[in-house]
Amino acid sequence: MKNNQTLFKDTFQNFILKCVLWTVALCAGCYFLGFVIRAFLNTLLPDVSYRYFRLSYMLVLLVFAWVICMIILIYQLLKKVFSYIAELQNASNQLLNKEIDYIELSPELSDFEIKLNKLKHEAEKNERLARESEQRKNDLIVYLAHDLKTPLTSVVGYLELLKESPDLPLEQRVKYVNITLEKAYRLEELMNEFFEVARFHDIHIVLMKKRLNLKLMLDQIIDEFFPVMNEQNKKLRVVCPEDIVCYADPDKLSRVFSNVIKNAISYSFENTEIKIEASYEQEFITVSIQNEGYTIPKDKLDSIFEKFYRLDDSRGTASGGAGLGLAIAKEIMELHDGTITATSENHITTFTLRLPREKV
Repeated sequence: MKNNQTLFKDTFQNFILKCVLWTVALCAGCYFLGFVIRAFLNTLLPDVSYRYFRLSYMLVLLVFAWVICMIILIYQLLKKVFSYIAELQNASNQLLNKEIDYIELSPELSDFEIKLNKLKHEAEKNERLARESEQRKNDLIVYLAHDLKTPLTSVVGYLELLKESPDLPLEQRVKYVNITLEKAYRLEELMNEFFEVARFHDIHIVLMKKRLNLKLMLDQIIDEFFPVMNEQNKKLRVVCPEDIVCYADPDKLSRVFSNVIKNAISYSFENTEIKIEASYEQEFITVSIQNEGYTIPKDKLDSIFEKFYRLDDSRGTASGGAGLGLAIAKEIMELHDGTITATSENHITTFTLRLPREKV
């Protein structure tokens, strides 16, 4: 495999070697030819002084032949270089040609061949992912638009019922008001999903890092989910030392934990426990969020971090968000020079977040 420097070096060395060989061959040939001519003239004209003229003629012949050979070698060198350029230019035109699966180049350009094919496959992959993402976004907007009608119809219907029936019993009136309020909350959630989808592509995250206590942050986030957990009879348990301190943007990092915990709650079985565990691991702080639910297939573990990807589209939007929570979490973690990964086996799904330890 040759890179561009090695290719240039080999081509130049090959050119110099040919020049040297051709020069040696011409000198040897001229010397041999001069020896033959001298022997022939000595037999014909032994008393004539011709050596000076013979030497001059041989030098002129040698220089002329050497110049011709150099022109031929330079022509071959330039022809090879331009053939490489033409080959690479043609290969660049094939990058976007979907009918060509693999770009083939000369053996000397094997390194370029590998890089171009890798670039071609990455471009095709990115294009495919972009199309899939766009399709998921369009499908999601259709789902959201459809689901907006359901709670809105319910709100309007119950409000009209309350307006037209002023003599309803108090218990029934309270029931209708609670249903209307529940539908209104759902309508608000859907509207928030719309705003989230609309602004995702324009989002520009700027970090404002500072020292923060991780245990205190996790406790505050858990309190926000208490009503939902209590309603579904689920529990949250935190195992985290009191003195874990990290250097991060508190608002952005809390959004990461909130998104992952919300996802764990949404996709966990009822009457189960969600465990959050944090610890130091060499130069990193590791936080694992584990829940018990349906096992995520291995081929979908990487996809769950893609924007607008929802693990179970058949659920509609009633049991899930826009599919942006984990994508945003991954982006924020990468901005912190951290990582987020997921494993799922035997109904246990674990999200592992790794952050660099506090910078001194």
